[in-house]
Amino acid sequence: MTFEELGQSLHDITFVVVDLETTGGSASKGAMITEVGAVKVRGGEVLAEFQTLVNPQSQVPAFITGLTGITNEMVCEAPTIDGVIPAFLEFAHGCVLVAHNAPFDIGFLKHFAQDRWPSFEVIDTARLARQLVSRDEAPNCKLATLAALFDAATSPSHRALADARATVDVLHALIGRVGNQGVHTLEELKVFSSRVSPTVRRKRHLAEQLPTRVSTCSGPPPTESSTSAPPRPFITEFAPIPPALKSAAGSAKWSHWLSGGCRRLRQSTRGQRSRDPIHRSVLRHTTTATVIQTRSIG
Repeated sequence: MTFEELGQSLHDITFVVVDLETTGGSASKGAMITEVGAVKVRGGEVLAEFQTLVNPQSQVPAFITGLTGITNEMVCEAPTIDGVIPAFLEFAHGCVLVAHNAPFDIGFLKHFAQDRWPSFEVIDTARLARQLVSRDEAPNCKLATLAALFDAATSPSHRALADARATVDVLHALIGRVGNQGVHTLEELKVFSSRVSPTVRRKRHLAEQLPTRVSTCSGPPPTESSTSAPPRPFITEFAPIPPALKSAAGSAKWSHWLSGGCRRLRQSTRGQRSRDPIHRSVLRHTTTATVIQTRSIG
């Protein structure tokens, strides 16, 4: 077996741990980046750091200033995100990106980089922590909570570089824990991180009554309002993709359809009490949409 087949050792990989400060929660809805901070590490050693304020070309909301301390005066002379993206991509070239709640930070960067964004490997320390940190150790997997648990040298402060430094210490602590479970390469870490967490797995019995035979879905997906949240990657483990759907709708749409249907089901039955506690979720295909209905078992 060659070293390539063994995978990339985590000790030899160069990680770039990144954190952002923004004016809001969604780049697609107009929120802008106000600060980028990143730390490049390999083998437990800090190699370089990257930090810059970013001019959002709009007013920084007062509540953001209260949270981060970043004011309009601080960013008015800073470069815009179009000038920052190339510098960050050069800094991170050839590295594995790491972020706490990575979909947020990486999502913002990808939004503004657009077609300039290369294919990075990404590790999410929040997702990884949910696999490795029990509720007995910490009540949640927020960055501040994990930084305190692992005695990080830097406390998170809602400033990009400080939070990136704290995430570095969290990353190293988590890598130490997965090493004790036989995870030593990037490939093994990706597989480990993508597993269903023990907390979610304990809910698997709730799906035991789901039907195993489902009609082919060929209509459009549910409306945008019912699928605004991102699809949950673990849903197909609880409700495996029926063979008929693999060619007709695709595995990604199956997860999205089922997630949307479940949300609509919860909304439609919220506040209602059934005389019969036993229900079965049935996926019904119509000419306009795929929906989930409840049917009492008599």
